[in-house]
Amino acid sequence: VSDYYYYTVSDYGLIQTVTGEFGHVYEQQYAVALFNSVRFEIEGGGAPQSQLLHRKNPLEDRSIFSGGLFQYLEENKRWRNRFVFVADTYNISFYENKMAHERSLRPKGTINCAGYKALTSMEEYLELINTSLPGIKAKVGSGQFVKCATQFPLILWHPYARHHYFCVLTEKEQKKWHAVLQDCVRHSNNGLSEECRVQTPAFTDAMRLHRQAQGHYGTWDMMCGGPPQILANLVMETLHPELRSLIGPRLKGKIQQRQRNWMLISAAVYKQVLSQTQAQYEALVQACEVQTSRLDTVLRTDMDQIITSKEHVSGKIRALVLPRAGQLLRGSVQPFLSSILEALMEPTSRGFSEVRDVFFRELVEVSKNTLNGGGKDKLAEHMEKISMLAFHPVKMQSCYEKVEQLNLEGLQQRFDVSSPSVFIQRAQILMREQMDNAVYTFEHLLHQSLEGKVQGGEDLCKTIHCCQDRVLKKYDYDSSTVRKKFFKEALLQIIIPYMLKQLSPSFHLDLPRFQELIFEDFSQFILVENVFEEVVLQSVTKDIMMAVKEAAVQKKHNLYRDSMILTNSDPNLHLLGENPSVDWATQFRGGNEEPEGALGGGGQSSRRRRQVVSMIQLDEMGPLPYESCLEVPGVDFIPEEGEIEEVEVKAQEPKEQKTPTEPDSPDSWPYCFNTIFLQCMTSA
Repeated sequence: VSDYYYYTVSDYGLIQTVTGEFGHVYEQQYAVALFNSVRFEIEGGGAPQSQLLHRKNPLEDRSIFSGGLFQYLEENKRWRNRFVFVADTYNISFYENKMAHERSLRPKGTINCAGYKALTSMEEYLELINTSLPGIKAKVGSGQFVKCATQFPLILWHPYARHHYFCVLTEKEQKKWHAVLQDCVRHSNNGLSEECRVQTPAFTDAMRLHRQAQGHYGTWDMMCGGPPQILANLVMETLHPELRSLIGPRLKGKIQQRQRNWMLISAAVYKQVLSQTQAQYEALVQACEVQTSRLDTVLRTDMDQIITSKEHVSGKIRALVLPRAGQLLRGSVQPFLSSILEALMEPTSRGFSEVRDVFFRELVEVSKNTLNGGGKDKLAEHMEKISMLAFHPVKMQSCYEKVEQLNLEGLQQRFDVSSPSVFIQRAQILMREQMDNAVYTFEHLLHQSLEGKVQGGEDLCKTIHCCQDRVLKKYDYDSSTVRKKFFKEALLQIIIPYMLKQLSPSFHLDLPRFQELIFEDFSQFILVENVFEEVVLQSVTKDIMMAVKEAAVQKKHNLYRDSMILTNSDPNLHLLGENPSVDWATQFRGGNEEPEGALGGGGQSSRRRRQVVSMIQLDEMGPLPYESCLEVPGVDFIPEEGEIEEVEVKAQEPKEQKTPTEPDSPDSWPYCFNTIFLQCMTSA
């Protein structure tokens, strides 16, 4: 069915039209991005130097989390236990059992969480589902098409892609897994890599200009994942409503069945669109890279003339645009600057303050254990855990929750902000980076202080406190710098689209004539549309800088003034950053112990990978080896390959007089037999 509707819509040429128009804009923006990159390389420039060290590959030889989850199988509408593994890429892979993972077998499936939302209740899920098909709304408890096997569901929802349903046995498990899933979504939505100095700005500018040409200004929640995913989201933004109007009236059956069929069709179409955008984007990048060498030669030869030509055009456009832009700025933007900034600063500053407190509490715990006679062995054990503190979603959850209170209500409609989630997730990523920088700096300072020295408990505590104070001072400065930069960027993201939306119609007919002022040889590097946006940006930048500067004076936000610059406060520190990460287990504990939570590499390596988040062991039962063959409470057993023998053995057991959902008593013979049988099967 999905194939039929997919090709029906494809006949309209919609996918080819969208990707073709985007490809044309991308090729133009690629030359502009290359010009900006070469110019930056020649002229230089940079931001204030960070006081904390930065770790290049923090998750090397690590995994985030793993454990057992019950997963809903769409094929036979049953729940089944799966071993779930979250690697350092934050992709979620699920296996038949833990043994399959350790044997590096192919996973049953893998989820890239870009664009998803992690939910913990059917109420939240149904609220989102009811918006998918207009006029079709299901109520909670009215026979949902997915009946959760326990009271603790975990759902991954996506506006276009396939939904994933999991559940666990306890509330404690649910909270931990929800934090992990949120971290996966947060990481996947973190935008494109800034290390790609040409492709990333070319893609983001092309995407923004293409959407603006369609009348879509402001932030976009689906600007997440890799370029092919973002491009697929762009196609689905137009394709999805057409599919819905075409398919919706033809769906038959009960409300739940129609919703389920629509989601399956939508997911299948999205998968096919994604496969096309993947191929088309790769071809587009390859075609642009072929031209890179020629364009680079022209740029380096004629850079001065290109810059002069651009400044000449900028001056002409500035004279035309600034009077109207200044009037708009004074009347419609300046009165709201302080309220927008306050809405951003209050929760963000609380979040960064909580990061500092969590870091401080962890170090206090280390000092206590060291003072109680633990020595360097105990210190190394704690440092092994603290080294991954920033990537521990459960311990960082209190920090993230502070920022989730960010609310732009009352300003969203005026400035065309779809939701504050874009700013919330960006702030959370910055908080995680600052936490890791603080931990990494503390590790190197402590290691340097302990190297070649024999210290007792009190001396170790003094050393820890000394390093802690140095790191906290550096964190306060870097936190202030990072937050001020975040506030400026957020204000620009809110205000610039609004101003462009108001100004573009007025100058739409005047801008093309400025293209005649540009030499033909330089026309691919200087686009009038880009120059116009730069002029609008310059018109509002001064006001934004002043607003942030005035806010820094307020003590409640704990921001440093711009005049306070720490230079050479620790001149030898950055030399330590060139050293590899400290291996506390090897240097202070002999390196013979197996790290807690160590797991196999999932087919990538035979080395053992240390796990950031520890496993959950239920109080009611001991850990089952390999976590296989577990049945969901209240759900009929689903025999799969390799388990027919187990079903036959269970069929011979005496039947008890109880309901199907009643669990076996720990003292009952079937319970003991099942436990022994599972252990025997695992050993075999």
